[in-house]
Amino acid sequence: MENVLRPLIVVGGAVVLTLLIGWATDLLLRKADARHSETPLWGLLRRGRIPYQLVLCTALLRGSYNQAELILEHRVAVGQILTLVLIGSAAWLVVRIAAAIVDTSYTRYARGHTDAARVRRVRTQVSLIMRVVTAVVGVVAVAAMLLTFPAMRAAGASLLASAGILGIVAGVAAQSTLANMFAGLQIAFGDMVRLGDTVVVDGEWGTVEEITLTFLTVRTWDERRITMPVSYFTSKPFENWSRGTPQMTGIVYWHVDHSAPVEAMRDKLQDILRGCPAWDGRSYGLVVTDSTPNTMQVRALVTAKDADDIWTVRVTVREQMITWLCAEHPYALPRVNTADAVLPPGGIIPSQDGAAAGRRLHEPPRTGRG
Repeated sequence: MENVLRPLIVVGGAVVLTLLIGWATDLLLRKADARHSETPLWGLLRRGRIPYQLVLCTALLRGSYNQAELILEHRVAVGQILTLVLIGSAAWLVVRIAAAIVDTSYTRYARGHTDAARVRRVRTQVSLIMRVVTAVVGVVAVAAMLLTFPAMRAAGASLLASAGILGIVAGVAAQSTLANMFAGLQIAFGDMVRLGDTVVVDGEWGTVEEITLTFLTVRTWDERRITMPVSYFTSKPFENWSRGTPQMTGIVYWHVDHSAPVEAMRDKLQDILRGCPAWDGRSYGLVVTDSTPNTMQVRALVTAKDADDIWTVRVTVREQMITWLCAEHPYALPRVNTADAVLPPGGIIPSQDGAAAGRRLHEPPRTGRG
């Protein structure tokens, strides 16, 4: 009877004690979250209740397993498994706690600052820091698990002796990966590109959606994703439209006839911009920038608060100006001129020697005698 009750009491007691401690801890966190609603820390810490209970249960079982006298012939193997589970769950709990602290710090910073560029920069740094912390905790946990095996401890001396050679070999083999990792840290703390920035890479316009230690993802305007190594952004030029101030100036071109009413087009541009909510009201202008034998080029400058709005302003101005020209000034649209040339004053074509005397246009040649 004792052989049955002892394992039942030890294992059942560990599970019940774990559930009680976990319930009490969760209750305290809920009360703290309700009392301090200005910070999300306590609510985020509740996400770690599963690894927290797993650590408690595994630690209780590992400490009381010898008193349970259960599966004595596999005592070493069971103890080893419990140790591995304890290390893994502890690493999981550390990552959850670190994530809660980092997310709370970012949320508090974002609430206290209105500069969107600085908030995106901190968000990028926080994301990469969290990835580094997760990687470091994972490596330490795996190393601790391996050191629990006697064979690994015995091989430690030889591993340390050959660490220099292995480091050189690993560095050469993982040169590209290490370069990307250092480039990721450089991007995070060098403020070169941030999450949410509008960039142009290889002629593709999009928004930075994800940054890791090795790659960066850009979401294009047509919902495609371009993934490239982060080392690209430290070795090649690219356009960052969100760098500094997000305000932008856009250009709209038209090709019109030489008789187009430029002054009326300026007035119409002002009317269009006043009715466009995306225009920020900073500046506008319309000038003739080029002329060809058939048309002249008219350029309009418009402004907006960011890249999305400048696109809206440009397409609105282009469309409404063309519609207005078609309805009010159709003669101003570019066309192929098939009319006869306008005659000079008097209808006289100068002679080849430049004299004013010459025959009249369309005058039949004089023939006859004398």
